[in-house]
Amino acid sequence: MLTDPWFYIIGGFAVFLVGLSKSGFLTGLGVLGVPILTFVMPPVQAAAVLLPILIAMDVVGVWAYRQDWDKRNLLVLIPSAAVGIGLGWGTAAYVTDAAVRLIVGTIGLIFTIDYFLKLRPHGSGGGTLSGLFWGMITGFVSFVSHAGSPPFQIYVMPQRLAPVIYAGTSAMLFAAVNLLKVGPYLALGQFDRTNLGASLALVPLAPIGIYLGLWMVKHIPAEPFYRLAYALLAVVSMKLILDGLAPML
Repeated sequence: MLTDPWFYIIGGFAVFLVGLSKSGFLTGLGVLGVPILTFVMPPVQAAAVLLPILIAMDVVGVWAYRQDWDKRNLLVLIPSAAVGIGLGWGTAAYVTDAAVRLIVGTIGLIFTIDYFLKLRPHGSGGGTLSGLFWGMITGFVSFVSHAGSPPFQIYVMPQRLAPVIYAGTSAMLFAAVNLLKVGPYLALGQFDRTNLGASLALVPLAPIGIYLGLWMVKHIPAEPFYRLAYALLAVVSMKLILDGLAPML
C-alpha cells in the first residue's frame, strides 16, 4: 500500500478535506474522509488509518480555539458522546457502514431542507434532552465512520452561535471524542503496524487544510458561512445516502 502512488493521491486528498473540516470551517466536510479512503483500502482500515491523523489535527484545533468555545454545549455533548462511543463499540460486529451512512445522510438532508425552506424558527434549539440525544448519536456514528459532524450540526447550528464559537466548540468536542475512541479501537485490533504506517505517511499533509480553514473561519462573515455550511451538509448527506443505498440496489 505504501508503495502505491494512488494511496498518496487519494489519501492526501482525503486528509486535506478532513484538515479543512478540523479547522472548524465547514465541519461537514470531514465525513468524506473515510468514503474517499475506501477507494484504496477497506472501510474499517480507512477509519483506523484516519484516527491518529484526526488526533494530531485536534492538537492544532484545540490550541487555535482554546478561548473560543461554548461551555454548556460541551458539558451536554461530551458525556453523551461517550455513551454513543460505548454503543458503537458494543455493536461493532452488527452495524454495517452502509446502514450508518444511510441514517446519517437522511438526518443531515432533512435538517438542510428544514433550514432552507424555513420550516421552523431558527435561532432556537439547544435543549438539554435533545443535546443528550444528539450527543449520543454523534459519538456512535463518529466511532463507526468518523461521521459525527451532521448530528452535531443538527443540535448546535440552530443556536446560531458566532462562527468562531461554533468552530471552537466543534474542535473541542471532536478532540474529546477522538481520544475516547482510542481504547475501543485498540481493543478491536485496528492499530496494527500497517495502519499506523499509513497514518504516519499521510499526517504531514494535514496542516495545509487546517491552516487554510483557520484563515477562512476568521475572514468569512457569519451569514455566508452558515449558508455554505448548510449547502455542504446537503451535498455530503446525499453522498452518504447513495453510499448507504448502494449495497441494496
